[in-house]
Amino acid sequence: MPDELVTLEELGRRAVLASRLLAIAGSAQKDEALGQAADLLGGRAGEILSANEVDVDSARAAGASETTVDRLRLSESRLDAMASGLRNVARLPDPVGEVVEGYVRPNGLRVERVRVPLGVVGIIYENRPNVTSDAAALCLKAGNAVLLRGSGSALQSNKAVAAALRDAAVKAGLPADAVALVTDTSHETAEQFVQLRGVIDCLIPRGGPALIAMILDKATVPYVLDGDGNCHVYVDAAADLDMAERIVVNAKTHRPSVCNAAESLVIHRAIAGDFVPRIAVRLEREGVTLVGDDRARLLAPTIGRATEEDFGKEYLDLKVSVAMVDDLDAAIAHITRYGSGHSEAIVTADLGAAQRFVREVDAAAVVVNASTRFVDGAELGLGAEVGISTQKLHARGPMGLRALTSVKYVVYGEGQVRT
Repeated sequence: MPDELVTLEELGRRAVLASRLLAIAGSAQKDEALGQAADLLGGRAGEILSANEVDVDSARAAGASETTVDRLRLSESRLDAMASGLRNVARLPDPVGEVVEGYVRPNGLRVERVRVPLGVVGIIYENRPNVTSDAAALCLKAGNAVLLRGSGSALQSNKAVAAALRDAAVKAGLPADAVALVTDTSHETAEQFVQLRGVIDCLIPRGGPALIAMILDKATVPYVLDGDGNCHVYVDAAADLDMAERIVVNAKTHRPSVCNAAESLVIHRAIAGDFVPRIAVRLEREGVTLVGDDRARLLAPTIGRATEEDFGKEYLDLKVSVAMVDDLDAAIAHITRYGSGHSEAIVTADLGAAQRFVREVDAAAVVVNASTRFVDGAELGLGAEVGISTQKLHARGPMGLRALTSVKYVVYGEGQVRT
């Protein structure tokens, strides 16, 4: 039966069966599947890029913004990066079976906490077909089946990528349904997807406010939120301004359509007279629109007036808000008020200021003297990521292999009974 005709319930049933086989698969077999998948992405590059071109053309015809198109677009270099990500995950240590903790009780019982797969991981995501590859790689290496539900805008791309991943699993002797793609992209099916109790053991949404709101309202399975990224760069009084300029430009313009791009600048008044006009000119040269508070606008008249909404917004575009503050306390207060708990950065040569910022800013990732763009699974050595969690249970920050496992207690005895 063609995949398009398979019901959501049947896809879920197959994923559950596949997860039981993956849970006992050895590292070598899983790594073989990832290597085969990387080879197939390269070998089918033409086919995948042609499918992606259909999606891109449809998105443009529907009036999608260039930011949306950029998130959707694949290229030879992006396909190479996806294949590289698969190989990187294959090289990582297998977390399954790792003994997290072990100890002996006074009665002689030996107790271990051992990493085990979650089971079936559901990923619901928008636009970005590279998520299909990244998510599948991490889930498979961690011994999980993955049930993917992408957006209609990326359907042809996702089908082509998923087909390569499924064929790779079979080549390695694993079930094709280790990677299952939902091809019905209707809103009704999305709601059914997040209610697949007994199928999905952990749901990870990757998308905008509307998707997150739907999850919060409709989901009946456990989920980890990959939330908004209103990321700040705070330029401290003790900042090296050359360094600050490099970091701000990179954090904002390197790839503005992703969640770890900077959306807000917070600038200490002691260096604002020099830095605000300088950074405004540099960012405007890069095509960035700036909006700011009254004090910032006095220093750079080309900055537009920021509204309250502007300071809390994830633009995902070449736009940034600018706020001027009197001290570190005010910077932390501004970030606390408007931040989304994703990634926050400070640029400073003052060790005390850096330590306070790290200690007091509540976010999944805090960066000192570097771009927020480094808050990424691959850049942090996780091989790839399935998302960046902005909540505190069970995972926080970039979610790599270990975040896709649970633990079980294993107790060894020699006939002990409880009295």
